[in-house]
Amino acid sequence: MFSGIVETLVPLVGMTSDGKNVNFEFETELAGELRVDQSIAHNGVCLTVTNIDGNRYSVTAIDETLNLTNLGDLRVGQRVNFERCLKLSDRLDGHLVQGHVDGLGTVERIHHADGSYEFTIAHDLDHRLVLHKGSVTINGVSLTVTSSEKGRFSVAIIPHTYEMTNFHSLIVGTQVNLELDVIGKYVQSLLPQQ
Repeated sequence: MFSGIVETLVPLVGMTSDGKNVNFEFETELAGELRVDQSIAHNGVCLTVTNIDGNRYSVTAIDETLNLTNLGDLRVGQRVNFERCLKLSDRLDGHLVQGHVDGLGTVERIHHADGSYEFTIAHDLDHRLVLHKGSVTINGVSLTVTSSEKGRFSVAIIPHTYEMTNFHSLIVGTQVNLELDVIGKYVQSLLPQQ
């Protein structure tokens, strides 16, 4: 479980195929604090640490993960948003994030709004789960929806978040990982199907 508050950006320094799986190797000064079998969110995707070597650690993504998320498009040198799993004693600064991506969205518009940024994301997920003032996770970043309609929603990004995450590298047309609010998904699953 995560909060959607990105700790740092980590560069991809190596990748190898293993059947349909891909082993990713990332570099960070935080590697010494990690342990094998720990869950780490990479652009919002929960992956398990499989190896640690100095400032480098490895994770493996299976075929389904590669097809459902933007990790399959990663190239050596790109940086991803990095968040370690929550401790029960941590403050929940964002919202409850599972690291289980629901699908991809596409950056449709970036508006520089006099000190902040507004990103509009096109998607084909269930629009009833993307609520105005509700929570959504984009590339692992916990955000509040500022407007929503079928097929698209917008979020506001403050300069700090823009600079400290990979939002500053996004352009129109970039695919992003989306995780909808888990509480909304559970509530919807309890309602009669229409």
